[in-house]
Amino acid sequence: MNRFFSKLDLRDIKIDPAGSSFPPDGEVFAEEDGQAESELTFENALPPDDRVPELVEPQIDEPVYAPPVSTPVETTDVLKVSAKSRPSAVAGAIAGVVRESGHAEVQAIGAGATNQAVKAVAIARDYLRESGIDAVCLPSFIDVTIDNEDRTAILLVVEAR
Repeated sequence: MNRFFSKLDLRDIKIDPAGSSFPPDGEVFAEEDGQAESELTFENALPPDDRVPELVEPQIDEPVYAPPVSTPVETTDVLKVSAKSRPSAVAGAIAGVVRESGHAEVQAIGAGATNQAVKAVAIARDYLRESGIDAVCLPSFIDVTIDNEDRTAILLVVEAR
């Protein structure tokens, strides 16, 4: 993740070392000729030649935080479950993807694979509940092509409520 501070380069900030001493705000100081003390203001704190250090505005190319998308987005990352998949392992993957992107898609073809996928979603809900995320599952049918053959699969979309 690219953070704001990683783009800030301190070498770009130019400060004149001679005559750049500023007392803290509100500090009272005595003038050299022994006259009355005066309170520090911005005007009397400037260096003798009235030069102000150049301020450098950081450049932000991308947002620092983007909230998770609550509706499914077309992605190629689909968790494919088989009848031999371990539900606890698939559940860990589902929970990780939901935490990262806000939703996960689980695809299963056949009764055994669908059974394992539903078990995994139930376990993943428990994993996510421990993190304070209430997950829901939206089942649907999709048509997929495997080896030039059209098959009907179950697509389970798991997302935070």
